[in-house]
Amino acid sequence: MKIKRTLITEQEIERKIKEYGKLISREYEGKNLLLIGILKGSFVFMADLCRAIDIPVRVDFLSASSYYSGISSSGEVKIKLDISQERDLSDTHVIIAEDIIDTGRTLKDISQLLNQRNPLSLKVVTLLDKPSRRAVNFNADWSLFTIPDVFVVGFGLDYDENYRNLPYIAELE
Repeated sequence: MKIKRTLITEQEIERKIKEYGKLISREYEGKNLLLIGILKGSFVFMADLCRAIDIPVRVDFLSASSYYSGISSSGEVKIKLDISQERDLSDTHVIIAEDIIDTGRTLKDISQLLNQRNPLSLKVVTLLDKPSRRAVNFNADWSLFTIPDVFVVGFGLDYDENYRNLPYIAELE
């Protein structure tokens, strides 16, 4: 597959990440903050967001998969890699950093699982939001960009494990 067009430039992404890094820094100043990236797609976004936050922040990663049959979900999310932090998050404010939200199924389930660990607060920040594909009632607290229903790559998002290294968001043909 080839790139059809650039949807969001490197400069636009950089500007938005700096803006949200400042917002998060103000909101969580003096608080115990944990940023959790959902692997694999979020690693580029999370690295840049983490550098844009100018208060102390711990980082961790989680990997999960959902099992679906056709258009219906089994309702089961399997954690393939759990966070290394203590399971009790009762003294921690948690922000999940995600690359893209489309159906919202997996992220809704991950949020519910993390909420069971009793964080002081739990919010979601996503680089890209594709609300036209939403299959469940779930929205991020912060969405940097809303995009149409097209297949995108770059900035951590892939097609068959390729294109993650692009410094911008592109639509594939």
